[in-house]
Amino acid sequence: LLCATVSKGVPLCRDLFPPVLVSKMLRTLGKRLASCARPARGLRSVHATSAALTNYKPNASHRNTDENNEKTMFDFTEENYERVELILGKYPDNYKSAAIIPLLDLAQRQHGGWLPLAAMDKVAKIVETEPMRVYEVATFYTMFNREPVGKYFIQLCGTTPCMVCGSGEIKKTIEGFCGIKEG
Repeated sequence: LLCATVSKGVPLCRDLFPPVLVSKMLRTLGKRLASCARPARGLRSVHATSAALTNYKPNASHRNTDENNEKTMFDFTEENYERVELILGKYPDNYKSAAIIPLLDLAQRQHGGWLPLAAMDKVAKIVETEPMRVYEVATFYTMFNREPVGKYFIQLCGTTPCMVCGSGEIKKTIEGFCGIKEG
């Protein structure tokens, strides 16, 4: 965790929360401190913008690279266009957007395990919706990779219930056995 220090070594963690939430928490903290009869020792004032307190970069933001930018081309193969038609045939014409997830999956499989911006734009054209609707789906589901991944892509749940059940030990075992580290 990256932490900022607020007087006398009290850490304020930056990468756990979105900037809006950090700002709200700081405003609440400032109000509570101001209403106290005795202010907290060593804390003179609390003021910061969310940008100053966080390195938060939402997963939804697109970062142009040589292999993934607005100029990158993507089109389904002839074989996959047949699959596109089969997928679209499962849904009524007025519900084409219901096919976004299977079409994104098809595009990701065709493109070597990840979704370039051009593939998401192609899916948007096929289902006749705004590209942002497709981006929303692609960023919400962890099954879609928006950056290139290795040949073997290992995901491990890190939620509290999974950690209680031993996901940390599983992670250490995988890292030790495979000789790899997170990231």
